Amino acid sequence: MGVTYILFQIAVALLAIVTYYVYRRLSFFKRRGIPHDPPHLLQGNVQGLFTKRNMHEILRDYYNKYRESKVPFVGFYFFQKPAAFILDLELIKHILIKDFSNFSDKGLFYNEKDDPISAHLFSLDGPQWRILRNKLSSTFTAGKMKFMYPTVVSVADDLITVMHEKVKQNSSLEIRDLVSRFTVDVIGTCAFGIKCNSLRDENAEFLTIGKRVFVDKRHGSLLLGFMQSYPKLARRLRMVRTPPHIQEFYKRIVYETVAVREKENIKRNDFMDLLIEMKNQKIQLENGEVVDGLSIEEILAQAFVFFIAGFETSSSTMGYALYELARNPHVQDKVRTELEEVMEKHDQKFTYESTKDLKYLNQVIFETLRLYTIVPHLERMAKKRFVVPDHPNFVIEAGQSVIIPSSAIHFDPNYYSEPYEFQPERFSPEEAAKRPSVAWLPFGDGPRNCIGLRFGKMQALIGLALLIRNFRFSTCPETADPLVYNPRSFVLGVDGIQLKVEAV
Repeated sequence: MGVTYILFQIAVALLAIVTYYVYRRLSFFKRRGIPHDPPHLLQGNVQGLFTKRNMHEILRDYYNKYRESKVPFVGFYFFQKPAAFILDLELIKHILIKDFSNFSDKGLFYNEKDDPISAHLFSLDGPQWRILRNKLSSTFTAGKMKFMYPTVVSVADDLITVMHEKVKQNSSLEIRDLVSRFTVDVIGTCAFGIKCNSLRDENAEFLTIGKRVFVDKRHGSLLLGFMQSYPKLARRLRMVRTPPHIQEFYKRIVYETVAVREKENIKRNDFMDLLIEMKNQKIQLENGEVVDGLSIEEILAQAFVFFIAGFETSSSTMGYALYELARNPHVQDKVRTELEEVMEKHDQKFTYESTKDLKYLNQVIFETLRLYTIVPHLERMAKKRFVVPDHPNFVIEAGQSVIIPSSAIHFDPNYYSEPYEFQPERFSPEEAAKRPSVAWLPFGDGPRNCIGLRFGKMQALIGLALLIRNFRFSTCPETADPLVYNPRSFVLGVDGIQLKVEAV
């Protein structure tokens, strides 16, 4: 009886401590007088996430509610994690660029010991991120892109061949799936030196697993919310986020690829070769510091994030661009005219140098990324207490998370008139110069911007250029209007985009 009573008392005490701690977390902004919506006990301000609403919709509604409130930020609870929801673009510039040293961390969950695939460049913080970013910075230079260019064009040529075959059978095609197969084959070749053949094999393993990465969850919303809200505690508890089948697939592919290439001294001059080189030699950082090369676990994590980021973002961008070009035939005709002029200028050769002349097609890609921002927001975390300039009552505390709602900013009529209209002319040099640079953030900005943006833009531009030059895209009765997004996906995903396709 005595032991039972003591255990009961301990349980009550622990429950009281947890209740008080959660109350303090969920009253964070109320105690500071910061405007915010009352949070749900478990879901904070993201109620319906992954079930009824995607993150883009949640952020846009919240942003539109407060954007005219004349405050630099409002409170937002990402599950039980209080975050400064940034509204002011000047403050965004401070966070991403001017005061980057104080906001270089993200505060996301990763577990390099039990979930090594999660410890990639996108998630890491502190010295680990800085050293890895320095190690990988040479991988995505203009010179490396030029070297990979012929490989991407070769896969794009395969896409055109497959498209011609399919158009002869049926003019109505599910275009989102086809461009996914293209980017899977590109990334599989450039990252792993593996011919995935997903353009012809509907059951290709790389494609199947790649599609499931953003949808399959190891845990339900409750545990995912806990890991998001308390990443350090979740790491101490040795929690794992990556589903086992995802972890095992990429681990098998990467470990086997590295072992075979090292044993047989195979060189393919691709992304994996660069990672293996960094594994087997000391690396001198920009500041002169010499550090050990990459571990096999670091190679696994970087190869994984390169694959999923390059596959999903580029294929989604291509699919949404073709959808808008089908709905705006005058824009499509303008792109096709530019393509013919550039090809004539370069003796009908599609070279790396010729892509630099596709200025209007680049504007189409930029406008697509504004209208269909694949990753909904940027996250940062303050290292030290930060008083917002000219707003002494608005303070971002040390250790506090920051959310920059990039997908919502892209629809702000203060920066983009008629924001729901597809207008590539917004990104002409003259128009772009009229806006703050941080009004467009699909790749982030500052020292922690997307390291692979050059590669992503290159493969999307090559794929779109060859598709538009060879085919005309238009809407058909099966074309969704508006598109319906998958709420289970963290990125902006649709189940399909049906278009009418005709050979030019």
